[in-house]
Amino acid sequence: MPPKITNSDAWRQAELLMQPAFIRVVDNIRKQLDASPWKGTYQDVLIWPASTTDETKALVNQLLQDMETATPAQAEEIRATLAGLPMPHPGYHLLLQRQDQHVSVDLWDLCYQVCFLNYSPEGSVVDIDASLIDEFGDVDWQRLEDKTKQLVEQFFASLPES
Repeated sequence: MPPKITNSDAWRQAELLMQPAFIRVVDNIRKQLDASPWKGTYQDVLIWPASTTDETKALVNQLLQDMETATPAQAEEIRATLAGLPMPHPGYHLLLQRQDQHVSVDLWDLCYQVCFLNYSPEGSVVDIDASLIDEFGDVDWQRLEDKTKQLVEQFFASLPES
């Protein structure tokens, strides 16, 4: 679940940090995979609100599919129906495999852990890790790299041994 950001300064800082953090996460994962027995593949996923039923997911997917061939009037009706339904947000997962073991990790969750001090997947209010922003309001690249590397190393160290 995306973090809850409470003020415009935090939004600006999050926008500044998220793309560089994502790039650093992916690069550090690549470095870990190069030295690991785990094999990784990346997968685009849709992440639904927790309480979404399979029936609702199927309905939303069908409506989105119907939208592609709808007339303008039908499209307006579909948009009105979709407005009252939960919508997924895009996610990006790393699927790890070693022999018969499988582990999946949400890359955005890793990025959120880099960028925020108190991130939890349950969606609590978060605070930006201000140490990742220098005195000029720019990304502190070395601190971002150090924190990302440490987080990715911890993740790989937590993987099952055999």
